[in-house]
Amino acid sequence: MLHLFDPLRAVEAAKGLIFWSVILRATVAVVCGGLIGVEREHKRRPAGFRTHILICLGAAMTTMTSQFLYLNLHLFTDIARLGAQVIAGIGFIGAGTIIVTKQRQVKGLTTAAGLWTSAIIGLAAGAGYYEAAVIATLLIVLAEVGFSRIEYRILANSKAMNVLVEYRDPECLDRLIGVFKANDVTVLSLEIAKNGAKTSTESTVIFSLQRNKRGGHEELLTEISRTKGIISAEEL
Repeated sequence: MLHLFDPLRAVEAAKGLIFWSVILRATVAVVCGGLIGVEREHKRRPAGFRTHILICLGAAMTTMTSQFLYLNLHLFTDIARLGAQVIAGIGFIGAGTIIVTKQRQVKGLTTAAGLWTSAIIGLAAGAGYYEAAVIATLLIVLAEVGFSRIEYRILANSKAMNVLVEYRDPECLDRLIGVFKANDVTVLSLEIAKNGAKTSTESTVIFSLQRNKRGGHEELLTEISRTKGIISAEEL
């Protein structure tokens, strides 16, 4: 731990929470939550800058309240009880950011995980564990910004891919099978969904594919899009 904060911790241990320690802990929570939320806000996720700040600050206030009851008011209670409820309760907010799209994609998991971790960082900041709060914040920002590029690169080179195709007539499926064979692609499974409009003849199909050789996904999507009768093709 950094010895810079040892004098403040010593005073808190002897006299309980003081005004300046409350300000410092709340400020650390706001800064840490804001740093995590900026990246989510930049990507226009449901929970962004202000949401992360409020959750991190609220968690910090929870820890400080527990400590205040014990250190200042001398009420002998379990000071970890309120923090435990934050860790469990934040799951309800995180679940609200997770959605399943019409293409059967699950989105919002990273945002939900970020909210949960922000709450824990807030608990650490509220407890005066500044070093852990700052280090965890930096690692989360690194994971969301830096590691996302590694993730995209892994997905781009993966032999497995899921493709959503919108087509006009059933004969298009036979043409697509021919395209897959020509590109040495194995169809693992497919799911066909009829368009909801009664007057529409368009349908969609989701292919789970396995590429048997190295190659870019964009090239295969381009060939699928060029197939007669195909309206659109996108990777899920």
